[in-house]
Amino acid sequence: STGLTEEQKEFQKVALDFAAKEMAPYMAEWDEKEIFPVETMRKAAQLGFGGIYVKPDVGGSGLSRLDTSIIFEALSTGCASTTAYMSIHNMCVWMIDTFGNEEQRRRFCPSLCSMEKFASYCLTEPGSGSDAASLLTSAQRKGDTYVLNGSKAFISGGGDTDVYVVMCRTGGPGPKGISCLVLEKGMPGLSFGKKEKKVGWNSQPTRAVIFEDCIVPVGNRLGAEGQGFSIAMQGLNGGRINIASCSLGAAHASVLLAQEHLTVRKQFGEPLANNQYLQFRLAEMATRLVAARLMVRNAARALQDGREDAAVLCSMAKLFATDECFGICNQALQMHGGYGYLKDYAVQQFVRDIRVHQILEGTNEVMRMIVARNLLQG
Repeated sequence: STGLTEEQKEFQKVALDFAAKEMAPYMAEWDEKEIFPVETMRKAAQLGFGGIYVKPDVGGSGLSRLDTSIIFEALSTGCASTTAYMSIHNMCVWMIDTFGNEEQRRRFCPSLCSMEKFASYCLTEPGSGSDAASLLTSAQRKGDTYVLNGSKAFISGGGDTDVYVVMCRTGGPGPKGISCLVLEKGMPGLSFGKKEKKVGWNSQPTRAVIFEDCIVPVGNRLGAEGQGFSIAMQGLNGGRINIASCSLGAAHASVLLAQEHLTVRKQFGEPLANNQYLQFRLAEMATRLVAARLMVRNAARALQDGREDAAVLCSMAKLFATDECFGICNQALQMHGGYGYLKDYAVQQFVRDIRVHQILEGTNEVMRMIVARNLLQG
């Protein structure tokens, strides 16, 4: 909590307490049984965590990007997978709040902020992942409706959620032909693929989202035609900070687990904590965690202030924090020896849950491309 205001320390304490009491005791069960913990998330929404950086007039908490990062880091100490879904939900509500008109904001945001309803973000397609501007899902305008055809892949919450923020092609090729539509579960022509079996992130379902002559009112479009790619990228800047923050929480919890194990476990007649090699590794883990945290919080401030370098700082923070934090969790597992590989020990779940953070919200290879492009453009 170094450098935080008293108010931010209070948010952090509330989120840490919630993580310890309402999430950590159930984390393994949610993973094992693939439970989407809807009621737990609704309890989190009662604390204001359903629309953290959404305006208060539609039910949001109106907090800053830094406040949001602090909250997601704290919640992830209890379950990184569930918190990561909550971060995606928050991003969707923010998109509707920021780019929607008054009618759309009032129609969608209150029930999403309370988590009475849940949202999913639909950008990735089977043939367009990192190259998002090449997406093929098409929306043909017919009078006051769009007819939507295509499919989205790897959609968090897909099939179990109520609202889908969908990027689709209303114009020609490239980013300028993309628009953003908000769909609701139950619309004719909207269906879902099978539930995917995943290495981690098992407390949130993942499915393909399929559109077959799906009729969507023009009144469900966010912003103007052709604005969708810009909306998607602005959402992802915040999403990258959010997912990096979830990695921080998992790494923080893993450092504490390693610290405890080194103190309790004995080998060669003394605690592992007396081994200088392991002491040094633990020191490195804590140092890398603090460095990553500072980087994420710096990017969060830049995004909040609307700074010109915000997008590249978000990319740097996502790249650095997700790589470093996965390394920290993996090292914590190694310190547990054979115990670390047992599902009775939480450290292995943190490793599995945050491995995907190096892939989603833009792969870390794409983060390197964004940073390099920024440097070479001078």
